[in-house]
Amino acid sequence: MKTIGVVANCTKPESPAVLQRLAAKATALKLRVVSFGESAKFLHGCTHVEAAKIAGEVDVLIAVGGDGTMLQAAHLLHQTATPILGVNLGFLGFLTSVSQGDLEQALDYLVAGNFTLSERMAISCTVWRGGEKLGESRALNDVVIGWGQSTRIITIDVTVDGDPVTSYRCDGIVVATPTGSTGHSLSAGGPIVHPETPALLINVISPHALTARPVVLPQQHVIGITVAESHKELLGSIDGQETYKLRQGDRLVVRASPDRVRFVHLPGYNYFDVLRQKLSWRGSSGPR
Repeated sequence: MKTIGVVANCTKPESPAVLQRLAAKATALKLRVVSFGESAKFLHGCTHVEAAKIAGEVDVLIAVGGDGTMLQAAHLLHQTATPILGVNLGFLGFLTSVSQGDLEQALDYLVAGNFTLSERMAISCTVWRGGEKLGESRALNDVVIGWGQSTRIITIDVTVDGDPVTSYRCDGIVVATPTGSTGHSLSAGGPIVHPETPALLINVISPHALTARPVVLPQQHVIGITVAESHKELLGSIDGQETYKLRQGDRLVVRASPDRVRFVHLPGYNYFDVLRQKLSWRGSSGPR
């Protein structure tokens, strides 16, 4: 790897110092650094590009921040095979794999080629209003319908491959990838799905039925979601990066994307180590 791109959450107070360290180490390793916007201001000697063009300029994109920054990086790299390395400045950072203290060593590993790549599935979401296509977006984590201007519940009809599943009276719904199973879906009581599992996850937010439970589907199925009843404007969120204002009758079609998002993992990375650390899992400390 000879050229690294950088995107950072510059609202974090530690970001400037971390970016300055990154630039200094990159210079020592004779790496070309490419960035844009606020991030570029703290990267001495970097090449400035437009955000939309960074994917074609770099061998790897380093996301300095938390999961939101990783999702931003994934959207910047849409339809490219450029991998992402996450440096965590956030609280949880499920998607990041490097602590800020290990930044310099991470760059050494990149230059030496001492890393592995993990491919993550993404989902494609098409939004329809009647016969009009409002837009199409890709999500690494999830598609979420909910919120709005009041606390009144809504009714959502769900189909799989055109066949009716059920109608949910609820506050909202999440369709997540395995990577996104530790995001909004987890906070709504959903299961943790290993990121290598080829699956789609449907999880209802605050359902008004005790029998409503998360559903895990093979990745080849197509999920249809219709806002059957709503007395308020809703938000459809795609990875928290793009939003659609939804109303009664609008329909979302969600399917596995042919694209994949590639993560860089350095030596010693283990998914279950991440879960234990981020979720504070602990074994029994008493005698057996």
